[in-house]
Amino acid sequence: MAYDVEKPDEQWRAELSPAEYAVLRESATEPAFTGQYTATKTEGVYSCRACGADLFTSTTKFESHCGWPSFYDPKNTDAVELIQDRSHGMVRTEVRCARCGSHLGHVFEGEGYATPTDQRYCINSVSLRLTPDES
Repeated sequence: MAYDVEKPDEQWRAELSPAEYAVLRESATEPAFTGQYTATKTEGVYSCRACGADLFTSTTKFESHCGWPSFYDPKNTDAVELIQDRSHGMVRTEVRCARCGSHLGHVFEGEGYATPTDQRYCINSVSLRLTPDES
């Protein structure tokens, strides 16, 4: 698939920290309860750390107690792409940035959270950058 933002692997490695590169470009997962945005209540917009695309807002962030930031809906439906993930002996839905194809996390449905969409976008903090609202 062609993305609006495409860079050679060497450029991604130069622009991202090793942890960012592992998650965003190699689909790794940061350890639970270690990400900088897991418990933040700051209001603002969460963008892709690789390309800057707006992905989620604090208004859809909720406490899921799963160890990663959770959102019930992306900022815009075309901000993310959903791809079937059959790795690790499971069938899950991977969430990627629609602008650069970077791995963000996974989305789960029907877990019983009291959210308007019944979805949990479980996103790695290291794949996001929060821009706080100006007060």
